[in-house]
Amino acid sequence: MTNIREIPIELAKVAQDESNEVPERVQSDIEALRHWIKQTPHLKSRTDDQFLVAFLRGCKYSIEKAKHKLDLFYTVRQLTPEIIRNRDPSNQNIIGMIRQGFGLPLPLLESPSSPRIVLIRPGIFDPSQYTIQDAMKVTTMMLDILLNEDDNFIIVGQVGILDLTGVTLQHFLQYNPVFIKKMMVITQDAAPGRLKGLHWINCPRGFEQVFNLFTSVMSEKNRSRLFVHNSYDSLYKHVNRKMLPKEYGGDAGTLESIINTWEKRIVAFSDYYKEEEKYGTDEKKRIGPQKNSNTLFGVDGSFRKLDID
Repeated sequence: MTNIREIPIELAKVAQDESNEVPERVQSDIEALRHWIKQTPHLKSRTDDQFLVAFLRGCKYSIEKAKHKLDLFYTVRQLTPEIIRNRDPSNQNIIGMIRQGFGLPLPLLESPSSPRIVLIRPGIFDPSQYTIQDAMKVTTMMLDILLNEDDNFIIVGQVGILDLTGVTLQHFLQYNPVFIKKMMVITQDAAPGRLKGLHWINCPRGFEQVFNLFTSVMSEKNRSRLFVHNSYDSLYKHVNRKMLPKEYGGDAGTLESIINTWEKRIVAFSDYYKEEEKYGTDEKKRIGPQKNSNTLFGVDGSFRKLDID
């Protein structure tokens, strides 16, 4: 018997129809993935049922794809210590970023089989006090919670809303091609969740360069799911207004209440983040070509700043 959460009937149907989940075979598939981990010398990974089934569901139960994604998940984390290491919720920068609400998975679902809506606000922090690295560190902390606790996020996917209110030149200057590629690999390639749509709102003048830079490192499938809106009414045609925070005209509660809930969830996961420090990859033990920043991010370590007029 598997040690995974029971899911609603509607969500179970999506798992079977879209992720090729066969209930009678789930345990054997988990065991196959676990056996591979134990036989893979360079990889040190979590092996509990709930963690592994997230990768199987995210890869539509292709064992080979799940192996590749799990390997990439820990390889990219090994190569991005500035993002993944020292994720202590009591750290001043981390708790400060959490309390500003840079990224917020929203609490309401349109139906038991709907995707999770995630609100991202890159202009919410003061760039003289915080960095995009701080924001991305907190983002991975939330992703770890979603990976372990949010079945809708894993099975159905996510709809992102990118609100560029407050974004300034100083924010833009923190982005460079290297870091954007790292962000894309972590959130797009190495995570088991699927992007169902990404909606840009409140875009400032001059945002096109950053937009083009982001889209250049996105998969073709995800680029086809991008939407830029010039009004909230346009957004509401794609995202049910009721699912949004009060400040966006919805019924999901205030931003403050959502932020407070997520702060408590992240603090409760403190031990998990500490445990993650012992997982990763050892490239010296990898059979075959070793992975490094050049092979994963297409860079040689140089950090070229984005040019903005």
